[in-house]
Amino acid sequence: MLAIFLLASCNTTGVTSEYKSLKGAVWNKDDILEFSFTKMDTVQEYNMFINVRNDDTFPYSNLFLITSLSTPEGEVLQDTLEYTMALPDGTWLGKGTGSLKENKLWYKENIVFPVSGVYTLEVSHAMRKNGTVQGVISLEGVTDVGIEIKKSNP
Repeated sequence: MLAIFLLASCNTTGVTSEYKSLKGAVWNKDDILEFSFTKMDTVQEYNMFINVRNDDTFPYSNLFLITSLSTPEGEVLQDTLEYTMALPDGTWLGKGTGSLKENKLWYKENIVFPVSGVYTLEVSHAMRKNGTVQGVISLEGVTDVGIEIKKSNP
């Protein structure tokens, strides 16, 4: 028990980490994943990551995401992001063995949360097939999506 406490107390950079599992490894385009966090130091700089776990049924080499970060004051910061998930030869990026890979994707670097309160990050995919206007309804191969927030200067 004491060893667990000592290990936990040594982690001074990690602030929060949370995952949402996607049923059947399918991410519906209307499924907006929501992550809320509080108790952020109002002068500390943080690095934020979006973590994506995918299996070998993920049919694309990249991933487009739409994010909305809402502040306690009601301000919304929206981004459209593109991440590379595989090399041109089809080799998956990320860590892991076998068919499951985990990608730690940069979201915000050296961000400050200047106001105390609840911050909410919404994440949805914005994938579409080349040459089509309509987005991909059911994105296969994504098993989990999460966020991770770490102090940038521990």
